Amino acid sequence: MSISPAMDFGVQSFCFRHFKDNAVVAQYVKDIGLNKIEMCPVHADFLDVEGFKKIVKTYNDAGVKIGSLGVQTFTNDEANERKWFECAQAAGAKYIAVHFRVDTFNEAIKTAQKLSDEFGIRLGIHCHGGYMFGGQPDVLEHLINLGGPQIGLCIDTAWCMQIGPRLGQPLEWIKRWAGKIYGIHYKDFTFNSDASWKDVVVGTGNLDLPAFVKALDDNGFDGEAVIEYEADVEAPVPALTKCVQSMRQVGQSG
Repeated sequence: MSISPAMDFGVQSFCFRHFKDNAVVAQYVKDIGLNKIEMCPVHADFLDVEGFKKIVKTYNDAGVKIGSLGVQTFTNDEANERKWFECAQAAGAKYIAVHFRVDTFNEAIKTAQKLSDEFGIRLGIHCHGGYMFGGQPDVLEHLINLGGPQIGLCIDTAWCMQIGPRLGQPLEWIKRWAGKIYGIHYKDFTFNSDASWKDVVVGTGNLDLPAFVKALDDNGFDGEAVIEYEADVEAPVPALTKCVQSMRQVGQSG
């Protein structure tokens, strides 16, 4: 039985940001029960392509695939941004999670489209809550319309919910951008009365994880997915293991 893209998930390397040795991180990926990672700049210099190839070998030797990169902020610096695509290509990755900035997005999107076409690597705009450009639906709609089909959406479920219940509905986002969702960050928050948030094991907070996964499957999601848990920085393995177990329980019941 084949596994759906929604359930073929890895882990974001930012979860392991306290640990800078990639051999250690690769082992942690295996320890939590996974074999795929999305690499963030904490663990790699994406401007050093030859150095990155050595990092790819470290993970491959450990039985871990680098499935995607990100989150990378595009500002229309084509020389540097080309190197990000070269790194993704070296890893065999077909997707990069991205940000744009309010002051440069018009030109930055054109450069990103050009590089996406050249390398055959899709880009997904990562939503990052109410305090970052591209965190709420009307801005995302505008950016995706400018950038498509090369540029779609990366739904970070927790940051989606962080903008509030009227607009921050992960299930509605799947319906709204069906066919344009290129990445998923499975992440979950609980919220306090002062609107602050707390990372929790995915599926144990405000995210309806079974319904979200089903909606991805029902709407033809075919992108890259990772779990992300940002708490317990010095000892993330136990909670991440629970995240993996929570995801797999959904898969077994689906």
